[in-house]
Amino acid sequence: MQWFILFGVFFLCLFALVRLQLSLPTWTGIITALLLLMPLLGMIDLSVDLFLWMLFALVFIPLYHRELRTTWLTEPVFRYMQQSLPPISESEKAAMASGTVGWDAELFSGHPDWKKLLNIPKNTLSDEEEHFLNHDVETLCSMLDDWDITHKRNDLSPETWGFIKSHGFFGMIIPKEYGGLAFSTYAHSQVVQKIASRSLTAAVTVMVPNSLGPAELLLSYGTDTQKTDYLPKLASGEEIPCFALTSSVAGSDAGAMTDKGVVCRANYQGQEVLGFRVHWEKRYITLGPVATVLGLAFHAYDPDALLGGKEDLGISCALIPTSTKGVKIGRRHYPLNAAFMNGPNSGSDVFVPMDWLIGGQAYIGQGWRMLVERLAVGRGISLPALSVGAGKRVSQVTGAYARVRKQFHLPIGRFEGVQEAMARIAGQTYMMDCARLLTLSMLDRGERPAVTTAIVKYYLTEGMRQIVNDGMDVHGGRGICMGPSNYLARMYQTIPVGITVEGANILTRSLIVFGQGAMRCHPFIEQEMAALKNNHVDQFDHLMLQHAAHFVRNAARSFLFSITNGHLATSPINGEMAKYYQQLARFSASFAVISDISLMFLGGKLKRKEMLSGRFSDALAYMYLCSAVLKRFEDDGCPEMDKVSVHWACQYALYQVQEALHGIIRHFPVLLVRWKLYIWVFPLGRTLRQPSDALIQKLALQLQQPGDGRKKWLDGIYLPDDVNDLTGRLEHALQLTLQVEPIERRLRDLGLCFSQDNAQALCEQGVLNNDEVTLLIQAEQAVCKAIAVDDFARGRKRST
Repeated sequence: MQWFILFGVFFLCLFALVRLQLSLPTWTGIITALLLLMPLLGMIDLSVDLFLWMLFALVFIPLYHRELRTTWLTEPVFRYMQQSLPPISESEKAAMASGTVGWDAELFSGHPDWKKLLNIPKNTLSDEEEHFLNHDVETLCSMLDDWDITHKRNDLSPETWGFIKSHGFFGMIIPKEYGGLAFSTYAHSQVVQKIASRSLTAAVTVMVPNSLGPAELLLSYGTDTQKTDYLPKLASGEEIPCFALTSSVAGSDAGAMTDKGVVCRANYQGQEVLGFRVHWEKRYITLGPVATVLGLAFHAYDPDALLGGKEDLGISCALIPTSTKGVKIGRRHYPLNAAFMNGPNSGSDVFVPMDWLIGGQAYIGQGWRMLVERLAVGRGISLPALSVGAGKRVSQVTGAYARVRKQFHLPIGRFEGVQEAMARIAGQTYMMDCARLLTLSMLDRGERPAVTTAIVKYYLTEGMRQIVNDGMDVHGGRGICMGPSNYLARMYQTIPVGITVEGANILTRSLIVFGQGAMRCHPFIEQEMAALKNNHVDQFDHLMLQHAAHFVRNAARSFLFSITNGHLATSPINGEMAKYYQQLARFSASFAVISDISLMFLGGKLKRKEMLSGRFSDALAYMYLCSAVLKRFEDDGCPEMDKVSVHWACQYALYQVQEALHGIIRHFPVLLVRWKLYIWVFPLGRTLRQPSDALIQKLALQLQQPGDGRKKWLDGIYLPDDVNDLTGRLEHALQLTLQVEPIERRLRDLGLCFSQDNAQALCEQGVLNNDEVTLLIQAEQAVCKAIAVDDFARGRKRST
């Protein structure tokens, strides 16, 4: 009975700890009163009460006695933490300090404020942006023949290059005062998405000048003269930019960069000026073979102290005309035979005047900071847009193909094995688009969410990989035979390009998302590390108390929400979606607890535990993706047609969070801690499941049925009306297939089968009329054309 009473009191205290933000003196008073009253009321024995008093004293005396706490607790922890801090390079410091935090910090806190999520403004386009998408981008897409681009030309046509330049596609991020379009990040993303649904080559060509490159760097750090000289020419396409970071030996590791510039004096335009003598060798530089202006990252040195300071000046960035003496550029790579321009470049003994440094002399050594700050924005726009554009295109063609392609007299989309793949295509595409839109909303508010953009870069490009693979599986032989009518093969072939660039995915997942997130998103870690670095024991003591209270509250939230399967967690809405908010609140608290425990027990070693770090990244990322789905559903007015997609995406994402957290606990290297974490996080075991078979079937069928639900997946991609177009013929076949299905059903009920040979007889028997026969023949011809596979003369050169 006594233990039953104690458990009851314990749960009441837990509930109060979670629901009420009570001060330390209030908690002291409550616990003191309980310890005095329980033995007087006969609720517990004096021996049990004495034991509880000892625990109370052990915990609360250090909280009130500062000197005792500092001597016996704070200082030993302080010294231990100082010794266990891992070495952090200057490039790592710059990367961790880049960008801002937002909703990612709320999820990291263990107690997300749903109002902050739901109050983020919905994406909108201006009239000018809408017009550009519906006219200029549509016209560009109509000019693109991917077979001609990738197989015949290995480049865009001259007409396409001219159209892109003359219509301002290279100047979407450039302000109007410099001749640019000054588009929002949302409009920028919509443009890339639509082009990507037509041609990867064209999409990459357009997105690179508007991403991390000279224009972006000039806008943020350039001098007024540099902006005036370059931005109008970049906006008009007179200058074609590229940016060279990746070295042949060091890759993108700034600390190991071998490209070197030495401060010197040289004659330039008849005057002796200060500058750098630069040598470099770069590779994988997109637009490099056709660039007229080269953005270059190099390591700057001043061995002769011409600038009057230290010798090692750090990474710097310069803009160099490619016509400059000593620059070698023009050769190209073939990234999986994609046709966008990409290649190596090098420079030998190239003199770079000080005025060519982006931002001028004041920004010497600031190059890496400049790059990671702008990367915090750029990687949240281009590659996510490309990934979602690919996902929507695969959703469109696979949904239509599965309905018109028949096997054993049934559309292949009716087979459960095919439906499983199609549900992944539909659900992943919807979830990815929601994450893209939420991230763009943050960017358009002026945020630079480095952790969030790393999440969407990794998980959306990986989602694209899954979607395209599933699309290829459904199409079978139709997908693997190259030719002018194949709309999937090039997309499949070039998947690793998106996986590799702007931070390779393995690196992004295992080091960046959680590594940077733990520093920037945690409420106390960054301040505590600053106190350790500056040897401020008193400040550390104050932060440690706050951190301890934060941990206790999250541990209570995690256990209470987990043991009630989320039912005691709050939700900002009522209805069938409320349970997903509750599960997110539960997992946010659990994530915070496990993070704190890992940082406490592993310290600097956690940096090298990349498998654990990757699982933390998975948990944080799928909480973000689930949040984005719920946010979009509310923004769109909770449409009935979206519910199937929302349920699938939320159940899938939350299951991934559960498995990631379980994986962290299961592989946690400190055995004694594991069982405690299991109790706090999974007291009832793993209760969440993947989406059910019934939900999978609903989602797969929705993708095959024209209507408002299917339009959601196709929104924003290029959808030509031309029945002879590569994908237009598939949509035409789908429409005709749906029209003839009632006729075919009637024939089956009569035990009959239509063919052109028995059409006349069926008409004479009164089974069909002439209009129905015509419609059936048109549908048969349209389907044959849509599912046709290309073939070539035997001696013809094979596609590469």
